[in-house]
Amino acid sequence: MGNLPLILASASPRRRELLASLGVPFEIIPAPIAEHEDPASDPREMVARNSALKADWVAVRRPEALVLGADTTVFLDGHALNKPGDAAEARAMLRRLSGRTHTVFTGLALRRVADNLRLEDCASSEVTFRVLDDTLIEDYLGRVHTLDKAGGYAIQEHGNIIVSGHTGSRTNIIGLPLENVKQLLVRSGLSV
Repeated sequence: MGNLPLILASASPRRRELLASLGVPFEIIPAPIAEHEDPASDPREMVARNSALKADWVAVRRPEALVLGADTTVFLDGHALNKPGDAAEARAMLRRLSGRTHTVFTGLALRRVADNLRLEDCASSEVTFRVLDDTLIEDYLGRVHTLDKAGGYAIQEHGNIIVSGHTGSRTNIIGLPLENVKQLLVRSGLSV
């Protein structure tokens, strides 16, 4: 596999599925970096920095390949809600999101060291939650593994239980805004 034109610098199964839907061959090399997750930082800067760290880590090891890094966070009341550390934190996040509209930001970084290609983008979408009581939250947490998901939820997994609507890219909310990714890949010279 070592000569595919594109590498996804992420272990996320959701990003893998979304990228595969574009029909471009790629391989996966997760970047073992420590993500910057200060809840008080600017969410656009945070996801831009994390996506760049991931892409850069892989790109220096595979200089001839195009490397795509991505990072997603949920933003509400001036704070980022990243991946919950445990079920109690996931519950608390869902309570905070209940009945409210929040923003999902995804940063993208595309790198190719061989010709110094450095492209970046950021997407945002709005998600509105239903009003959630404790029974509904427990039902949702019983159905969906939320600990690897920003904000403690996944719109594509039983999202109808908790989400009343959204505006903007649904694939951004899942973790990889495909329209933005296509544009970056085309700008890099890859045919999509």
